[in-house]
Parts: sequence; structure tokens; C-alpha cells
Amino acid sequence: MLDNHQKNIATFIHLSTFSRFIIPLGNFIGPIILWVSNKEKSEFIDAHGKQAINFQISILLYAIILGTISIPFFIFNIFSNFDFIDFNGLHDFHINIGKPSPLLYIGGALGGLAILGFILELVFIIKASLKARDGELYQYPFTINFIK
Repeated sequence: MLDNHQKNIATFIHLSTFSRFIIPLGNFIGPIILWVSNKEKSEFIDAHGKQAINFQISILLYAIILGTISIPFFIFNIFSNFDFIDFNGLHDFHINIGKPSPLLYIGGALGGLAILGFILELVFIIKASLKARDGELYQYPFTINFIK
């Protein structure tokens, strides 16, 4: 039977991922510290700790992939209007605000996808915290199980 202490620790493991807004890499440091120091106390805490860490690693991997794909679209769009052969300094610099490039739309869609992913991440963390508080196991969606 689970006691409130175990439920609270599992809940704080999930909520500690929000520490990234205060501490750099806090979304990894907080859950790892709580999980490592309490994983021997119960399988419930161990399962929630693994899920929280696996989810954060998966989100990092997805962000790296999305950034790697989207950044070149913005760079190519910015430099597509420059003529590097006849560039004569800033007095010839002009910005073409006419018809936007399709690359901008693709990059913008990928940026929108990143914002949607961030919102979903927050929702999943809150949902996992509530499940842990209620004594239920939670499996994050789209998670790669690095730690088994």
C-alpha cells in the first residue's frame, strides 16, 4: 500500500521538471536527485522517476531534431535576398518585404510545432503529477524508454 510520503515524492519528481525555469538544466537535475535518493524506498517512486527522466530526455531529443530541421529554413530565407557578389556595403542594403519565401512558411510551421510541443509538455507534466498524487502510474506519451 502506498503512503502519502511516496505519493508526494513521486509528485515532486514530476513537478521538479519545472525548475528549469529557474535553474539551467533543472528539468534534469531536480528529477534525477529526487529519483536517485528515493528509488530504493518503493517501486512506485522508481517507476515515476524513470518516466519523468525518460520524458525529459525524449523532449530534449525531439527539440534537437526539430531545431536541426527548422534553423536552416530561417537561415536560407534570410540570406536568399542577399547578393554576395555585388554587395557594396550598407548603403546598398535593402529588405524585400514583397512575397515571402515558401521556406519561411515551412520554418514558421516548424516553429509553431515547437510551441505546440512545449504546451503539450506542460500539460503532460501536470497530468503525471496529478496521477502520482492519486497513487496511479502514468506513462508519458511519445516517450523513448532510455532508462528501463
